[in-house]
Amino acid sequence: MGAQIGGTGEYNSEINVTPMVDIMLVLLIIFMIVTPLLNEGVAVNIPKDMISPEEDSEITKDTSVVITIPNNTDFYVGRDPFPLSSLGEKVQNMMKDKAPDKRIVYIKSGVDVDYGTVVQAIDVIRKQDIDKIGLVADKKKGGGGEAEQQ
Repeated sequence: MGAQIGGTGEYNSEINVTPMVDIMLVLLIIFMIVTPLLNEGVAVNIPKDMISPEEDSEITKDTSVVITIPNNTDFYVGRDPFPLSSLGEKVQNMMKDKAPDKRIVYIKSGVDVDYGTVVQAIDVIRKQDIDKIGLVADKKKGGGGEAEQQ
């Protein structure tokens, strides 16, 4: 009656790591899926800056208005595509609650985008009574800034 079946009767003091490994693998998979989704905006091959202006920290804020022009026909505000005809209305709606000195629009343009296309976007923005327009460029290695304002 007092016989033990399948064990020694002593306590096992070793840590069972199998559940911990399972949790770590699940977390790794979650991070692998979520990380690519954290990129903001549309990817554009933007030109390198020639001089090094001071970096404008406003570019990375959620409230900033960044117009991305990846090619000659597409215009994006954030991740949302907009035709050039309705771009002004969208910018005006986003800027209506901002103080006049904080009304800055940033333009990220691809290297292959024609100068005329960027000028058209600037004209649409200026028709909305916005005078501060930042042109975004990549930083040079070894220092430099991120935006140059007109």
